[in-house]
Formats: sequence, C-alpha cells, structure tokens
Amino acid sequence: MKRIESFQVNHNKLKKGLYISRVDGDAVTYDLRMAIPNSGVYLENDGIHTFEHLFATYVRNSAVADSVIYVGPMGCRTGFYFIVRDSISPAEVISLLRETMNFIAEYQGEIPGASAIECGNYREHNLEKARAYAADMAAVLADWTPERMQYEK
Repeated sequence: MKRIESFQVNHNKLKKGLYISRVDGDAVTYDLRMAIPNSGVYLENDGIHTFEHLFATYVRNSAVADSVIYVGPMGCRTGFYFIVRDSISPAEVISLLRETMNFIAEYQGEIPGASAIECGNYREHNLEKARAYAADMAAVLADWTPERMQYEK
C-alpha cells in the first residue's frame, strides 16, 4: 500500500503549533499539534472529548461556519485535525483558532452536546483539562504566523 502523507512527516521534529497538513482540492487540513509527539506526555481522553465539543461548537458557530468541514482528535492524542475550505486563508485560520482557544480556556457552564441523547460517551468529559489544553495552545498560537505553518524537514 502507498504510505499516507501524515506518516511521512518526521514526528521526532514536530513541536506544538499549527501546520498545514495537506491540501485536497478546496479542502485544507490543519494539524493543531498540542503535545510533542513521542514525548510520553499526551492529551487525556476526557479532556480531549470536552475540548472537541467546545472546539466544534465554537467554529461551527463562527462567521466562517460554512467553510468548516471537520474538527477531530488525532488517534495519537497529540492534537486535532481541523479541515476547512480554502476560502479561509491561513492567517484567518490562525485568528479563528486563537479566538477558539481563548473561548475554551475561559469557558464555564454546561458542555454543549454532553447528554446521553447527543453524545455516545457523555460521561467522559473534563472541562478543567480542556481549559488547560486551550490555555496552553493560546500561548503557543499567540505569535504564530502563516510562515510557520510548514512542517520542518
């Protein structure tokens, strides 16, 4: 089988940040890298789950909601994929994700979509972990630029 593109990225060189993972037609996949790969420190499932609910809710209610295709965690528990139409520029994605991280970091209240009717694992949530993950990423993205969105070779 052909090796997929994401397995061709040198994960030993990846740092926390925001990268353009791939472009497929008008769909751009962003790699929101929240933990250093192979470091022994990974995002925990209950925090990832809550982060995902808040992340998806925020971006799908943003001014560019019609261009959002997908928000989802990486199986390795080091970050999220964020897929959007190319009608949103990399600079706009950075801005949106800064806003999103601040929203999650400051969020208080009920977790959207966290009932048995709405969610397949509604008992596994942790708002404090999600808030901490977001606060950490807000700091990482504070001075991020489109020029930094390429993977290191």
